[in-house]
Amino acid sequence: MMEFFEQLGISNETFAFIVLPILIFLSRIGDVSIATIRVIFVLQGKKFMAPFLGFFESIIWLLAIGQIFKHIDNPVSYFAYAGGYAAGTYVGMWIEEKLALGSVVVRTITAKPAVELIDYFKSKNLRFSNIEAEGNNGKVNIIFTVVKRELLKELIPTIKKYNPKAFFTIEGVKKVSDEEISYKENKGIVLGKMLNFKRR
Repeated sequence: MMEFFEQLGISNETFAFIVLPILIFLSRIGDVSIATIRVIFVLQGKKFMAPFLGFFESIIWLLAIGQIFKHIDNPVSYFAYAGGYAAGTYVGMWIEEKLALGSVVVRTITAKPAVELIDYFKSKNLRFSNIEAEGNNGKVNIIFTVVKRELLKELIPTIKKYNPKAFFTIEGVKKVSDEEISYKENKGIVLGKMLNFKRR
């Protein structure tokens, strides 16, 4: 690699203390962000996408760590390696949030009659379960529904509009029994979102 940069007129010192740390930093951002998304895929039970990402994650990591060992006496590379790891974690979480993959269960607890919220769920063809329960201050309604994460941007403001004091929790769902998605379909969804994400 150093020979290539020498042909471009970059000195050994510039390569060792500027170019190489930048490459290591960017490589670490790449493999750690992929690793973050891969772990999320594993938790969601996506058996095909997780190994696919793991393949590229390991290759990028080997390239980065290989350059570290070749220039073991360069302390700047250590900071680039650690900094890339930290930045990659953030970037991976940010990308995963933008892609909004998977489903979540939304549990809404409200003391008000839940007629309006139930009508909203029906209008969106969302499956839900409404349970009457006893809270600290009397009768409450507990509404369970499972939705795609991308719908949370619309659902949460609707819940707050319906009842600003409503209490709700959101939990990730690994698998939905009647919503099995084939590998090709799932790959198409992910790639489609990534292409839309790049156009922004």
